Amino acid sequence: MTVAILALQGAFAEHAAMLDRLGTEHFEIRQRRDLDRPFDGLILPGGESTVMRKLLHDLDLFEPLQTRILDGLPVFGTCAGLILLAKDVDGGVPCFATMDISVRRNAYGRQLGSFYTEQQCRDIGRIPMTFIRAPYIKATAGAAEALAEVDGNIVAARQGNQLVTAFHPELSTDLSVHRYFLGRITQRNRS
Repeated sequence: MTVAILALQGAFAEHAAMLDRLGTEHFEIRQRRDLDRPFDGLILPGGESTVMRKLLHDLDLFEPLQTRILDGLPVFGTCAGLILLAKDVDGGVPCFATMDISVRRNAYGRQLGSFYTEQQCRDIGRIPMTFIRAPYIKATAGAAEALAEVDGNIVAARQGNQLVTAFHPELSTDLSVHRYFLGRITQRNRS
C-alpha cells in the first residue's frame, strides 16, 4: 500500500511521520509528474485552504486529483483538507466539492482559539483532538455521515471513500485515525 500526501503547503510532514510509524509507504505530491507514481490513498493536510486551492489549479493538479477522488480513491482531509473536499464552504470557495458537507472556515477563531480535547469518534473510539484555527461541519447531506462532535459541532465525517477531520490527528501520538484510514484503503483494495 502506498499513500500520497499533498505537499504544497501545510502539515504534510506530520502526516508522513504518522505513516512512517505505521510502516506505510508514502510520497509527496508537489507537481504534476508526481501523479505518475501509483498510489492507493491520498492525504490532504491542514494548512491554508485558499492557498492550497490556488496551487492545485496553478500546478495542474486539481482535475486529475478530483477525477481520482470521484473514481473512488480513498482520501483523508484534515482541517484545510476537509475544506477542500466540501461541496459548500461558508466564507470560502469550494475546491474539489466531492463530499456532501457544508463547512464553516475558521469556526474556532484565530490561532489563539486553538484547543485540545478528547472525544468519542464512531468506529474508532476515544481519540485526542487538536484544533488549530479549525473549521467545523455545519451539516451533512446525502451519503455523508457524522463520526464525531465537539460542543454540538460535527468535527469528523465520512462519505464513501472520503474521511475528514476538523482537528489534526497528525499532531498527537495516537495512531487511531490514520490506522482507520489505512483500513479503509485495505477494504477498498479487497473489493
